Amino acid sequence: MPTSPGTGSKPVDNIPTPRIIPRSNHPISRKNIDREALKVLYRLRDAGYIAYLVGGGVRDLYLGKTPKDFDISTNAKPGQLRKIFRNSRLIGRRFRLVQVFFHGSKIVEVSTFRCRSEYDLNGGSSSAKEKVLAANNTFGSPTDDAFRRDLTINGLFYEIENSSIIDYTDGVNDLEQGIIRFIGEPDIRIQRDPARMMRVIRHAARNNFTIEPDTWQAIIDHKEKLILCPISRIRDELMKDLRSTACRDWAELAMDSGIFYVLFPFYKDIHTPPESIQNRKLFLAIQAVVARLHSRGMNLPDQLIFSLLLVPWAIAEFDLLNKNCKGPEFHRLLKKIRIRLDKILGPMSIKRAHKESIALQMVTLPQFLRYAKENSWPKWLKKKSYYRECDLFFRIFLEATAGKKIPEHVMAESISQFASKVKRKPTRKRKFKKRGGSGPAFTGKKRGSIFGLKK
Repeated sequence: MPTSPGTGSKPVDNIPTPRIIPRSNHPISRKNIDREALKVLYRLRDAGYIAYLVGGGVRDLYLGKTPKDFDISTNAKPGQLRKIFRNSRLIGRRFRLVQVFFHGSKIVEVSTFRCRSEYDLNGGSSSAKEKVLAANNTFGSPTDDAFRRDLTINGLFYEIENSSIIDYTDGVNDLEQGIIRFIGEPDIRIQRDPARMMRVIRHAARNNFTIEPDTWQAIIDHKEKLILCPISRIRDELMKDLRSTACRDWAELAMDSGIFYVLFPFYKDIHTPPESIQNRKLFLAIQAVVARLHSRGMNLPDQLIFSLLLVPWAIAEFDLLNKNCKGPEFHRLLKKIRIRLDKILGPMSIKRAHKESIALQMVTLPQFLRYAKENSWPKWLKKKSYYRECDLFFRIFLEATAGKKIPEHVMAESISQFASKVKRKPTRKRKFKKRGGSGPAFTGKKRGSIFGLKK
């Protein structure tokens, strides 16, 4: 079990004095902070407000990574932010954020410090424990904002005046020890927002961190609560993991915790011992190849990601590798797989065209395996419109099962061609043929005539 020894969850009943880490004792340098984010921080400071770089940006900088986003929190209210930054707009329903726009399509998000409205984090009334976090727009202090965050490693602030880190949650210690830990009581934190379980698994996988025992046990105990979250949100969180370079490690942690089988319940019976061992190994081997491709900058299309996610299931349910369908049998199996995909992927809101592509890749896999074994590829197959996408799917599967690593230039070309095929074509305005002339059906230029004709 991926856990580590620790003192359990961080209590927040008594607000501690933050640990101030000077520049000489931490690795974050301003030269690694986005220039536009620094502009926002300096302008807020010059306007007399408190402003910190917060959350994942501080975490990634401390670990020597390049942050995807640089988020800022301040004591300035949204209306005040709009006056300071004319190149901005307000977004958000549950909590108002200000997006500041810069050249090159760069956006820096600025939020006002939020209060700890999900109090109390370590308990509270029995009725409070039973409720999901309510929407609010209540502002608070930096201390409130730090303890409102989900994980200790995400509760760090960086201030530019002295280039120091402000640590309320002992997040720096957890970063140095490689521990993922909830702020506050894990059971309550999950109850208020079940999607936090997915973020724990994500950060553990991406950073090769261990999960603190109380946090791990809370995920195991409350994994079924994930279905309380909106489907759209779960899908967005899931795609972050499936598109990442750590998708293989994520899959293993998700399986071990049970989160995976809440997201994909149709895999539960397939991964039940003793039959589970080979199918699980196949699944992780495929995800390892996907992770390698993503790490090389080869981003796979969504439908291909789902095909690779589902092919171990299809092999188990349809005995796929032993099929060799032709003619009517091919189309019957294709229809059968499509029907099942509609059922199991219904909650994920996958596009119909993508499900068609997934089914086609699966049903052609036995053919491609046979042609590869015989080293005989019929010309008619390469002329099919679906050949390119099915060939790419087959190449990844072959690398996962046979260890036959595909040359990067071949894979890059295949991904590029596949992506260009599935890319939506821009819609064109419908053109209508103009009928007749631009003038009226009759004219008054010539007296005594009708429709411009002489008598």
